[in-house]
Amino acid sequence: MGLLSSSIARKVAMALSGLFLVFFLAQHFVINFTSVIAPDTFNSWSHFMGTNGLIQFVLQPILIFGVVFHFVMGFVLEMKNRNARAVKYASYKGSANASWASRNMIISGMVVLAFLGLHFYDFWIPEIVHKYIESHPEDSMRYYAETVHKFESHTRVIMYVVAFILLAVHLWHGFSSAFQSVGFNNKYSKGLKGFTKAFAIVIPAGFIFIALYHHINHLIH
Repeated sequence: MGLLSSSIARKVAMALSGLFLVFFLAQHFVINFTSVIAPDTFNSWSHFMGTNGLIQFVLQPILIFGVVFHFVMGFVLEMKNRNARAVKYASYKGSANASWASRNMIISGMVVLAFLGLHFYDFWIPEIVHKYIESHPEDSMRYYAETVHKFESHTRVIMYVVAFILLAVHLWHGFSSAFQSVGFNNKYSKGLKGFTKAFAIVIPAGFIFIALYHHINHLIH
């Protein structure tokens, strides 16, 4: 029997990968928020993240694997759960037994995955082209201008806002559930649940603020 053959093992694996991605999300937000309050710091931190060997060749591949693994495992669990419901109850009321967020994790997850594809297209691919094809790794002052330029588009900003709203929905259920899946159940559970709910609102809202700030700032100037 494989390591991830049991339902419990799959849930724990998905929870751990999700917690890893949440940590990356928080770190990504901190760096991006400096583009609003300190553009020079944003350029400096972005340059470090984009040129540091450990980050580029060790942590970045791990992150990409974590993203793929988390969403593939989500699809697997969803299919397993659907197949397990051999008997359908006519009286079953989904909204009475679970929140919309928990019943539609697969939908919000698919939208978030599509957004990540857009994010890679907007930032990661141009970064790779700039550094390894055009060979300009020393250009450390371009990140702020490139970021602002991306948010000039009305359509792109709308797509980012919608994606982050659905990310909030995904985190609202998924973040707290991850701790339950790994067996975290003690006197701190209530406080931790409150923290995960706050995180699910504040971080996506912060990303939305960044996008709107740069877009509105462009329109004004």
